[in-house]
Amino acid sequence: MEVTILRHRKENLKKCSLAGLESREEMHFLTYPTDPIPFLPNTILLTLDAPPLSPADKDHGLFLIDGTWKYAAVMERQLPHKEKWIRRNLPSDVRTAYPRKQTDCVDPTRGLASVEALYVAYDILGWDTTGLLDHYFWKEEFLKKVAFLNT
Repeated sequence: MEVTILRHRKENLKKCSLAGLESREEMHFLTYPTDPIPFLPNTILLTLDAPPLSPADKDHGLFLIDGTWKYAAVMERQLPHKEKWIRRNLPSDVRTAYPRKQTDCVDPTRGLASVEALYVAYDILGWDTTGLLDHYFWKEEFLKKVAFLNT
């Protein structure tokens, strides 16, 4: 399992929910716009408008865009071979614990922090979630919100 994260260079690393995950072996961080964006053919792009992610997707890698909603939309448009990416969505009933102040999200109730999205994706795919939320300030609140995933 491989996870590629395209993080916008203006992402505030002090507030970034992915802080502390940079040393994980399966995660590869790229900086937008300085690093080239590779096309990863056996990799799932997590996005809002797509079929749902399912356990059947477990053998694919994950690609996550990390930035504000405004930046993320631009970053997604820059992906090479746009039509060839495998796109998947997370369950619409998962809610964030992150106290969001942004208004650029097309559906703010579904706008998860990046680490929350990764956690839910790992859970659905049956991957080990150990340590993913260790540095996340709203870990306990988020785990309460997603307890239904394991029932």
